[in-house]
Amino acid sequence: MSVNEINRVKWLIIRVKEARLDNHRVEEGHMILYFSATGNSKYVAERIATEFNDTAVSIEVSNGQVNLSENEILGIVTPVYNWELPITTREFLQNLQVTGASAPYVFIVTTYGMMAGCTFVDAKKILAKKGLELNAGFGVKMPDNWTPIFDLNNEAKVQQINNNAESYIDAVLSGIKERAVGNHMQGVAPYAVRLFMDPMYNNERKTKHFSVSDKCIGCSLCARKCPVQAIEMKDKKPVWVKDQCAVCLRCLHHCPTFAIQYGKGATNRHGQYKNPHVKV
Repeated sequence: MSVNEINRVKWLIIRVKEARLDNHRVEEGHMILYFSATGNSKYVAERIATEFNDTAVSIEVSNGQVNLSENEILGIVTPVYNWELPITTREFLQNLQVTGASAPYVFIVTTYGMMAGCTFVDAKKILAKKGLELNAGFGVKMPDNWTPIFDLNNEAKVQQINNNAESYIDAVLSGIKERAVGNHMQGVAPYAVRLFMDPMYNNERKTKHFSVSDKCIGCSLCARKCPVQAIEMKDKKPVWVKDQCAVCLRCLHHCPTFAIQYGKGATNRHGQYKNPHVKV
């Protein structure tokens, strides 16, 4: 086993412990599943889980098999990338297996900076192919970590957005309690938008857009935290070994020296972000 593989295993063990997860819990009962690069979706998932005496589980450690009893719920919490689902969330939903309850209450919550886009319809189509009805969609506006565009240096502004997010989350909790149906997200777009956004997203996912400066200290945090194992350490420097990644920017935002950049320089000017309430 290579050093990178050993580090990856160690990281997964840590993630499992942080989620306080055991195999029984993955497969039984209520389930709040999430993908989160910088903590926004994890925070929302944990708020939901706490409200319903449940556990929030990262899709990065879930086995994708859920057994629900009648009247139990299944929730998916995910960010929005290019007005659509991240590739990580999409592939997880495509492989998700749900057994037990004949008609569970299934909902999706998206965290976004500008728009929820076509995420509800997108997820609904994926789950329908698996015989699951997506009953409801909710949205929570939070700081957008896509720093090729968004400037996160204004700490007061970022804090205000996070403060405002609490009212969105409260509305989500109320909707789940009431078993609301339909799409309650703001800033939605028709499914056809994927015809235009898919090519853009696929281009943005190309790892050639990443670069590493001399500030890198070789800590390997980026490689250990990459959700798609696109990074390996070579000569104590990160190297992207896959042509594409999830472009979640977790590596950029978690780098302790801010050595990782994306694109043509904007990210270096726009700062880093991690949700202040949780660790990812």
